[in-house]
Amino acid sequence: MRKRLIVSAASALSLFLAVPASASGFQPGADGVGDPYLPTAGNGGYRVSHYDIRLKYQPATDELEGTTTILATTTENLSRFNLDFVLKVSEVLVNGRPATFATSGDQELEITPARPLPKGTPVTVVVRYKDVPSAATLYDYSAWHRTPDGGVVSGEPYGSTWWFPNNDHPSNKATYDVSVMVPNGTQVVSNGVLTSATSQAGWTRFNWRENKPQATYLTTLAIGKFDVTQDTSSKGVPIYNAYSKDLGEDAAAARASVERTGELVDWLSDYFGAYPFSSVGGLVPNIPSSGALETQTRIVYGPGLFADGSNTSVVVHELAHQWYGDSVSLSRWSDIWLNEGFAEYAQFLWSEHENEGTAQELADYAYARYPADHVFWTVKPGDPGVDHLFAWPVYLRGAMALQALRNTVGDETFFRILKGWPTERRYGNATVQDFQAFAERLSGRSLADVFTTWLFTLGKPAVGPVPNAAAAAAATARPSEGALPAEPKSWKKIQDASSVHADRK
Repeated sequence: MRKRLIVSAASALSLFLAVPASASGFQPGADGVGDPYLPTAGNGGYRVSHYDIRLKYQPATDELEGTTTILATTTENLSRFNLDFVLKVSEVLVNGRPATFATSGDQELEITPARPLPKGTPVTVVVRYKDVPSAATLYDYSAWHRTPDGGVVSGEPYGSTWWFPNNDHPSNKATYDVSVMVPNGTQVVSNGVLTSATSQAGWTRFNWRENKPQATYLTTLAIGKFDVTQDTSSKGVPIYNAYSKDLGEDAAAARASVERTGELVDWLSDYFGAYPFSSVGGLVPNIPSSGALETQTRIVYGPGLFADGSNTSVVVHELAHQWYGDSVSLSRWSDIWLNEGFAEYAQFLWSEHENEGTAQELADYAYARYPADHVFWTVKPGDPGVDHLFAWPVYLRGAMALQALRNTVGDETFFRILKGWPTERRYGNATVQDFQAFAERLSGRSLADVFTTWLFTLGKPAVGPVPNAAAAAAATARPSEGALPAEPKSWKKIQDASSVHADRK
């Protein structure tokens, strides 16, 4: 029940006088959250709690018209604040009053409200805009992909700025309502649950809702003509999959992979705990890509991933992110191991399940595969640097680090850690150091050597992630460079699942 706020005239006067016309003590918010890798990502001075995005899209011209309403709260006294956005803006309102605005830098929309905003103030920002998103670029890159029948937007670490103004950093997660009007016969796919679709005068409006906190880069929008399948997993998770109708020879392999989503999300929940969101599913659009992105609840798969046939390993990887990366999100981009190391290790576990190679065999093979002078060992998974944010060592050496942790603490404790982390940290943010502290608390021992060796030290560790001291001694006695162990049967699929990463070999 909503309660009406009644303010006396005297109280209203005191509130007005609390913000002097000179705005003394009020400052512009920062143009970034201070991320050491991406200093202008996000913005300072406020936190967003909800985005309401209402769009109209014309596939024939790629013209996008929108009104986004942002609910936020100030965290400091603001005379001005920024949003991240690359499209052309026509009007901005702050708390119902017209605000002045200007653009600066690569993606900054600078907004000056009619009245300064004291710290702790609820703020409603309305931004109206109209543009052709495929024509907009950021750092010579575009996350908006034009398709024969519409458009698809997804990208990491940047993607959302092509279709709605936002605070573009994973440390500020929010809930979403996405409402898109398209010509009849065209469909819209986004995150969460499709709450309604209604048609009038030749247009259909699709309404999507994600009611759990979501990072901006994990939002996605796909507009076009799709074959949609819906079901419920055996554990009760609603499934919504969508496939472009013109995928050609990759269509069957894509379906053979993505249609196993329900089975795989239930299997992963045995390791990671209850699925954290209200729906799950995949989207395979007609775009020239062999990558995938773990967009929350609705994973985007490039058709090229299935050029060699079905690949459940990549589906496992992206679904694992729903716990590791989406529900528990990184605090800084340097913490990317919390996303990718765990998703890669989920593929190791799937390999064990399918009898295609144990996690230990995969870790041994990976360790032996790269000689000590290989470039693979020149990236620290726990702090890879912005130029190597998605480098293959973050994934593979990151998974090897988890096998080393497993061998150190034992299976029982390791799997308690694996399930306990996304349960305790659900819908929040964290750092690698937070995870180490959690693992130490559950194991009752210092794990500094494991984390330092595998995540924060350049060069090939002297000993691989072996299961016990005797094996370690044997491994040390063997020549470190020589014949590879037998290649696990799952290795190629794991490689294919990571084919988007150019420096993986």
